[in-house]
Amino acid sequence: MYNKILLAIDLNHKASWQKALPVALELCRAHEASLFIVTVLPDFGLPLVGGFFPKDFAVKARKAFSDNLREFVKEMVPKDVKVQRVVADGKPYEAILRVAKKQGVDLIVMSSHKRKRLEDYVLGTNALRVVQQSKRSVMIVR
Repeated sequence: MYNKILLAIDLNHKASWQKALPVALELCRAHEASLFIVTVLPDFGLPLVGGFFPKDFAVKARKAFSDNLREFVKEMVPKDVKVQRVVADGKPYEAILRVAKKQGVDLIVMSSHKRKRLEDYVLGTNALRVVQQSKRSVMIVR
């Protein structure tokens, strides 16, 4: 039923993967599917904001995200699961949808964790936006 499963995580928030990772791994094993673990390098919004960071900041940030994701996969994903790591850029929900489309995934798995930030209440959660805009099946793990 599923050949490619995408798991969206935020490495800085354990709640984003603590319950969703075991579900994604179980689905991968049950369907002999590949797992795409996606984390998103945040978009700093206005181009003006980028001027406050050193010129090589983006390159160093991407390398740090990639290194952290590699360590996460090494520690948390068993060897019997085929996994690919993806570091995407931009707004989290847009990046998740973009990667899902590019990789041709069948299912997106996400956690419904809540953060205590004003923007989550005003704009809605990334999970909600992925559910609303995805053309693929989405599983929200609570």
